[in-house]
Amino acid sequence: MRKFFSGIVVVLLLLMGTVWSAGKEPEAVQTIGNKAARLVAGEGMIRLMEQELMEQSQAHPEVALTFDDGPSPKYTPLLLDGLKERNVRATFFLLGQNVKENQELVQRMQAEGHLLGNHTYNHVQLNKIPETTARQEILKTNNEIYEATGKYPEYMRPPYGAWKKNMELCVEMLPVFWDIDTLDWKSQNVDAILKAAGEEPEDGSIILMHDEYQTSVEAALLLIDRLKEKGYEFVTVDELIVP
Repeated sequence: MRKFFSGIVVVLLLLMGTVWSAGKEPEAVQTIGNKAARLVAGEGMIRLMEQELMEQSQAHPEVALTFDDGPSPKYTPLLLDGLKERNVRATFFLLGQNVKENQELVQRMQAEGHLLGNHTYNHVQLNKIPETTARQEILKTNNEIYEATGKYPEYMRPPYGAWKKNMELCVEMLPVFWDIDTLDWKSQNVDAILKAAGEEPEDGSIILMHDEYQTSVEAALLLIDRLKEKGYEFVTVDELIVP
């Protein structure tokens, strides 16, 4: 009997959700549905349902901008200026050799709320080198980031997307790949980069770019402006990966 009444509650709540979201049912049907649901489920359950529906209707699609191979002393500051002006946080997968030479720039990234990740020390293809060497490439970069920021990174972007099976276990890091490759390094053309990024990326997309080209910086900022106008929110990759 309890299951029977629970089923009625679920059906009524689903019916109300359909009515509220569609907004196309006659007023009399809405009134009857509301009264019946309140009678069976109670006011508290109804308020929770209304709150959930409201939050869903107000949700914005989220995307994460990621930048590899930096930091670049010439172009990364320009990108950071643009991100700060737009109140956007991004994810930077850093090369250890560049971190060592640009510690103040890495510290600025951290201070402005960006997520810092590992991109190996020398931009090596991890599945083409011995496991010991691959591990050293990762850990050496982690140490450089720690020296600059006082914090070890938790995420890494393997160059070329090449990841060795189970390597995350020995380095205790989570590899992060991408959904959209803008090929900005190849085209070095703003229009081509924007076209590759797409007009309306799927919710939860991770966009791959680089912060070592003027065209990439220009395209990234234009992309942010365009997608913000469409209601998109920009987050760091950990916000997409960790619920």
